[in-house]
Amino acid sequence: MRALSRETLADWLANAEALEQDERGVKVARLANGQFLKLFHLRRHVWRARLFPPAERFARNAAALAARGFVVPEEIETFWVDQKRGLSGCCYRPLPGVTLETLLARTPETIPPLLPDLAGFIRELHEKGVYFRALHLGNILALPRTGSDLPQSFGLIDVLDLRLYARPLSAWRITRNFRHLRASLLRRRQDFPLESLFSLYAQK
Repeated sequence: MRALSRETLADWLANAEALEQDERGVKVARLANGQFLKLFHLRRHVWRARLFPPAERFARNAAALAARGFVVPEEIETFWVDQKRGLSGCCYRPLPGVTLETLLARTPETIPPLLPDLAGFIRELHEKGVYFRALHLGNILALPRTGSDLPQSFGLIDVLDLRLYARPLSAWRITRNFRHLRASLLRRRQDFPLESLFSLYAQK
């Protein structure tokens, strides 16, 4: 990965729209050219990030998911921001669509009709050996539909935290994956029809 200078990063951010940030700074921003910039800040394990940069893991995961037929952001470039601190980043083309979290907040009545297709999407992830540990409504994107009679398709946006297996997930991993989703909803949203989703998922 090339080293991105602090000056270049500052220039990018000066004309960017910050989409996600915390006390450490910007995490995701929309650049002036329309690309998204993602910075991987660290709280610990800096030595590991120097050997296995999160930006490269993000790019590898995206490529592996795309090879399995899933819609993910198209990575353009990965780079170091501060290799000594293990701070890396990447630029990618954003996906069109709206996160399920945004849909639930703005138009909650649109969620129940999506549940059968969402259950099928999560089932496809599991059947193709994808253990998406960051499974929550803010990481699943409802993609634009070309016809009202077509199934709703979905994309994944933050693909850093996942594991890929050669076989379908075990029942134990599936249960654990849904436990992550339940915990996320309890922290952020408690009005999502989760039990209906579970029921539809079980109807193979």
